[in-house]
Amino acid sequence: MAVNSPLPVSANLLPIAGVELGHAEAGVRKANRKDVLIVKLAPEATVAGVFTQNRFCAAPVQICKAHLAQAGANPAAPIRALLINTGNANAGTGATGLAHANETCEALAKLMGCAPQQILPFSTGVILEPLPVGRIVAGLPQALGNLKADNWFNAAESIMTTDTQPKAASRRVVIGGKTVTMSGISKGAGMIRPNMATMLGFLAIDAAVAQPVLDKLVRHVAELSFNCITIDGDTSTNDSFILIAAGGAAGGPADPLRVDSVDSADYAALAEAVTGIAQELAQMIIRDGEGATKFITITVEDGADVAECRKIAYSIGHSPLVKTAFFASDPNLGRILAAVGYAGVDDLDVSKLNLYLDDVWVARDGGRNPDYLEADGQRVMQQSEITVRVKLGRGNAAATIWTCDLSHDYVSINADYRS
Repeated sequence: MAVNSPLPVSANLLPIAGVELGHAEAGVRKANRKDVLIVKLAPEATVAGVFTQNRFCAAPVQICKAHLAQAGANPAAPIRALLINTGNANAGTGATGLAHANETCEALAKLMGCAPQQILPFSTGVILEPLPVGRIVAGLPQALGNLKADNWFNAAESIMTTDTQPKAASRRVVIGGKTVTMSGISKGAGMIRPNMATMLGFLAIDAAVAQPVLDKLVRHVAELSFNCITIDGDTSTNDSFILIAAGGAAGGPADPLRVDSVDSADYAALAEAVTGIAQELAQMIIRDGEGATKFITITVEDGADVAECRKIAYSIGHSPLVKTAFFASDPNLGRILAAVGYAGVDDLDVSKLNLYLDDVWVARDGGRNPDYLEADGQRVMQQSEITVRVKLGRGNAAATIWTCDLSHDYVSINADYRS
């Protein structure tokens, strides 16, 4: 079960005017499970996305990038739907995979009466296997038939793979005197060190945001949320994070928040609010990490720049020795110092380094704190939520990432994933 992450409540997930969601049980990989999702968008919606930096990116990622570029160049033909399947990643499938992804776009476009270029495809699941196009296409009428604005919970279930529970959140904020509603879903439990976003994340808001502004906003939000998580250090082939601004759609606010410039107070407030819900969705992924028993926050402070702070934070968060020590509640904290040392900050003066485990001062000026007691370290290690704080003593920059421990179950889950 996820670490201190209760199941989302369907009734608490807020509809966004201009966004309808419908699911199907298409048998993509397994029978009797939700595995196809359609997110239908009103013509007024603007869409922006960021994607995996893995050079072996999946066929749907390649097509999404192309279709988003075309929509940006031709506002008269906006993105009208997202089509997501789980069970098969359609990655490592070459030209055939591209043809299959395009075929699903064509099938949905025909049913919706729009162009295939107005559909964004997404896939998640097993890599190096052909996409079962026929099953997905056969499931499209069912998914279209149950399109609803208040279908976020079912949507979250429809994109799960090894997730133990759906991940969804909603919030309302007031910006510039106007109420903005936000709802989103994410999925992921393994193969998470996204280097851009998460395996899959979709977030909609009922503000009206100009396309160039939304393009910047999605990158800003991803950098401070989905780009700050790691489970196992593996960058997926299919990572995608999509931000939808549906302000102006029928049934929504009569006078929605409108943001046309990044140099406005409204943009700053919106960026903060959207980042907040994105961080919640990103942290749900870590809390549900494959086999995870502990949620760990790693903060590196007093660095020369954010890049080196992140480099050190990820070095700690990726270390199998550190992660297994957390799983065992073993205060073998020299492993953290070792991870700091090999992070690749060549001019780091370790004599200035201080290490804290929650409220426990472990290392002082590069060595063991004379007042540190192992019993104090073990007390913190036994908690389900732990904060590691490293102070470098070389500047004013800081960065925070979120990770989890590494348990026996992680190995079992991934050893049996295709079975």
